[in-house]
Amino acid sequence: MDNLLIQVTGRKRVVLYSPQDVPYLYLSGTKSEVLDVDNPDFEKYPLFVKAKRYECYLEAGDVLFIPAMWFHNVISEEFGVAVNVFWKHLPAECYDKSDTYGNKDPTAASRAIQILDRALKTLEELPEEYRDFYARRMVSRIQEKAYRNDYG
Repeated sequence: MDNLLIQVTGRKRVVLYSPQDVPYLYLSGTKSEVLDVDNPDFEKYPLFVKAKRYECYLEAGDVLFIPAMWFHNVISEEFGVAVNVFWKHLPAECYDKSDTYGNKDPTAASRAIQILDRALKTLEELPEEYRDFYARRMVSRIQEKAYRNDYG
């Protein structure tokens, strides 16, 4: 969900990554495996260098808008208090009704990921050369049918 991060006291450093950078963030579920964004292990995560980093500091009284789907890493520079305000902007039926805090993917996205996982499992029945070919066809189809064209 969209989020306002309100810094009441203290100071925080916030690093953000656009949803466009997903290919470089080494996702495991909804989180990046790259935990130390300041000193990443480039041997383990070589594509992370391609992720565009947006960084800011929040001090008492500052408010930062964090759009839905943006990955963020927050470091407290000193003791402080912050408040997050989340809100849903998609139609109510897009959200899992049991997800009070908006931590889950929209229901259609969750279903699509489950279907993709089943499709990938099914491809394991094929020899490697065929699995590679059909996986590439699937990726191409996803790019053609689902990617936005205005990212430049």
